[in-house]
Amino acid sequence: MSTLHVVFGTGALGRATVSALARRGHRVRAVNRAGQSRGLPAGVEFVRADAAEPAEARAAARGAAVVYQCAQPGYTEWPARFPPLQASILGAARAAGARLVVGDNLYMYGPTDGPLVETLPYAATTRKGAVRARMAEAVLEAHARGEVEVALGRASDFFGPGVSGSAVGERLFHAVARGKAAGVFGDPDALHTYTFVEDFGEALAVLGERDEALGRAWHVPSAPTGTTRAFVERAFQIAGHPPRVRAAGRTLMRLVGLAVPEVRESVEMLYAFERPFVVDHSAYAAAFGDHATPLVESLTRALGGSRDRVGVAQRGRASGV
Repeated sequence: MSTLHVVFGTGALGRATVSALARRGHRVRAVNRAGQSRGLPAGVEFVRADAAEPAEARAAARGAAVVYQCAQPGYTEWPARFPPLQASILGAARAAGARLVVGDNLYMYGPTDGPLVETLPYAATTRKGAVRARMAEAVLEAHARGEVEVALGRASDFFGPGVSGSAVGERLFHAVARGKAAGVFGDPDALHTYTFVEDFGEALAVLGERDEALGRAWHVPSAPTGTTRAFVERAFQIAGHPPRVRAAGRTLMRLVGLAVPEVRESVEMLYAFERPFVVDHSAYAAAFGDHATPLVESLTRALGGSRDRVGVAQRGRASGV
């Protein structure tokens, strides 16, 4: 019998991870609390459970060989809700005797003057960075104590089909697909690494399979780094529209944040868009291979979903819906 891989969270990253595991022929169970299985591949088992409730998380993970932590609370709720959510999933993996693979980000490093590598100290200067640091330390300490095998996959700001809560999520690609001005944060001419969500999911699946991945964090593959302006202009070129990039700095974001809590929460992370933010994934590439999707291909796929949404919206307006 094939081993069971349980993925908590069915947002864009969870779905990408489920798809990568299913392609490998693994038996997969996807878990969310909304009770919606839309977008999951055929043959994937679906369970409704609240991962923040330890008993429900343990039941959902029962029988798992590998558990994937791809769930997260709303961006404005991280300090209060994210650590206990991950602790619940950690406990579920421990109870199942399963390996735990965590979908992580790069906030814990804080501002840096060079490329981001896995050996950097945790020097977060923000609330959400401190939260991410504590969470990473907690799972790695559990690994060191022998309670559960752990690997972490870390990605930069990611994009692609179904990605919403990102600086380069559906909002940006929806604008590009319509030929409207695309809003970006900080300095659009600063270098910034962006990660394609399907490459992120692929990396988490790899980490779940490989014993040498255990006990540390890995920066997952991303296409070669360029500026945010070049990234967005290439998307406009693929969409067949002249580029229109509109940058938002701290003052504008603070004003918008008075009415939009998610924008207000983003201000403290703006340092990552005001200076070079270059992620080095050479350690992962040396150990497991570099499977980063070429940027033209990943942008085309990201735009495909946005074009579909634009088409549906336009048809709806035309029919009076």
